[in-house]
Amino acid sequence: IMIFENFDRVVFAGDSVTDMGSVDPVGEGLGDSLGHGYVRMIENMISAWYPESNVRITNSGVNGNTSRHLAARFDRDVLALNPQWVSICIGVNDVWRHFDTPAFKDYGVSLNEYEKNVEGMILKTKDKVKGIFICTPFFIEPNLNDPMRKMMNEYGDVCKKLAKKYNCVLVDFQGMYDEFCQYKHPTIIANDRVHPNQKGATLMAKEFLKHCGFDFAR
Repeated sequence: IMIFENFDRVVFAGDSVTDMGSVDPVGEGLGDSLGHGYVRMIENMISAWYPESNVRITNSGVNGNTSRHLAARFDRDVLALNPQWVSICIGVNDVWRHFDTPAFKDYGVSLNEYEKNVEGMILKTKDKVKGIFICTPFFIEPNLNDPMRKMMNEYGDVCKKLAKKYNCVLVDFQGMYDEFCQYKHPTIIANDRVHPNQKGATLMAKEFLKHCGFDFAR
């Protein structure tokens, strides 16, 4: 049985991977307001597989956000929407800024601050909702010695630790992409190893819905 009940609201908080052209800061409803990433795909799949179900999908992803940015707008763009479920997918930019703008020391987010930011969002949310999804940030790079991939794993491990500590649902996007890369090269999904195309969006939606009691055989 799918965990989302009729008229549940699921708010997806995150960065550009979540945003993917959605209306900022909060997108939902008709047209392209949900963007063209995994959030759009999740709504498509719920509508197609469960036509009798009415689940309100909201995209609170904002391009370029680190966990610091998301934590600062979390009350307004997530909690104020009174969701039943919250998904937090953040961390790619926390890591990436260490590599693409290394001279700007204040742009990247340290591992310690990242943990505090994500934990703070969980603590604010956990008593107000039916459940929280914590999604690992990812770098679609199978070479584990790549410096950015190495650092991304550390941030992903924080997600795993916090999900376990607070009984959140862990969605391991990095692990899912690692499996995919056993068969295909990362450029099939994303030239920059970060922003997934429609294939990547489909993979992410599938991975997310696996944790929602979604019956793919319907």
